[in-house]
Amino acid sequence: MLKKVIIKADERGLLFRKGSYAKHLQPGTYRTSVFSDDTITIMNVAKPFDVAGKELQLFLQDSQLVEELAVVDVADHEYALHYADGKFISILKPGVYAYWKAWKKHSFTHVDTGKPEITGEVDAAILPRLNGYVQTIEVASYESALLYFNNVLQRELHPGKYYFWRGPVAVTAKPADLRQQQLDMTGQEMLTEDKVTLRLNFVCQYRIVDPLKIMAIKSFDDQIYIVLQLILREYVGTLKLDELLRMKQEIAAFVLARLNEKSGQYGVQFISAGVKDIILPGEIRDIMNTVLLAEKKAQAMIITRREETASTRSLLNTAKLMDENHTLYRLKELEFLEKICEKVGTISLTGGGNLLEQLNALANAAQRHSSSRLADSSPRGES
Repeated sequence: MLKKVIIKADERGLLFRKGSYAKHLQPGTYRTSVFSDDTITIMNVAKPFDVAGKELQLFLQDSQLVEELAVVDVADHEYALHYADGKFISILKPGVYAYWKAWKKHSFTHVDTGKPEITGEVDAAILPRLNGYVQTIEVASYESALLYFNNVLQRELHPGKYYFWRGPVAVTAKPADLRQQQLDMTGQEMLTEDKVTLRLNFVCQYRIVDPLKIMAIKSFDDQIYIVLQLILREYVGTLKLDELLRMKQEIAAFVLARLNEKSGQYGVQFISAGVKDIILPGEIRDIMNTVLLAEKKAQAMIITRREETASTRSLLNTAKLMDENHTLYRLKELEFLEKICEKVGTISLTGGGNLLEQLNALANAAQRHSSSRLADSSPRGES
């Protein structure tokens, strides 16, 4: 009795005799005895060549079969990108793979994971499909980054998106912020030349211009802080307290100039600097407040005396004019009487004479009455 096996156009057969591979079979009809040890394994040419329980190398000894297969050997330090008819199919890890060439054209792109940076040889469109095999590094628009392979510096990365193969080489990037930054020094105790201890709040702005130098400095922020601290101590220690308070605006210019002398060593550019506050000890502050109050009182007394002198001088000038000009004297007299009338509720006039003469008489009488009261109130024996 015979057993019939049909191999279709999209299939191929593998003939095994007593469990050992004999040859491959093209599409067609085959008959084998049901009592023989021959078996036929049918393979779909649309799928990768893979026989369960058998090593691929066993079949690669058949030269005729190899002609129908696209075989790729991926080394340990490689990945292979598999394309079928020019379209990406998958990524292959180290190993040996075979694909039927009957209906599709297979091609492979080998990439060396020992050189992890992905260049233009790989289409950027397929990178999102390589999850797990590709590492992404993004550098923001305000940043610069230093690229390291196994902790060895390679180059500087400018803003953008970069892709690297995951493999034996460890890829790391250290970003540096290129935006303007601020360093605050608060409550820093300083000693002036006249041994006055004060606290200083200072601020400066800077921008990183050389990331390579920044990465070569351990604890960059702390070192910049110490440089600023030393420059301030150098300046404050040469001035007395009064000089320091008077030259407060000049501190910023001095410190900024000294910082920029050292900027090349640290890879930064110092943009501006300034004193926010000078905080004095309580006893010094009380003394200064006392001095300030005394100065203001002295200034107020000078102004008062100046105004009194000016007023006396004005009265003297007015008296001279009135003495020289009788009409002016009469006008001044009328002005004086007008002020008296504003303070009097009712005035009764009797006898002859005009209004002005009677008012003058009333004013003179009031003046004599006031003089007599002053005389009566004087102590006896005084004239």
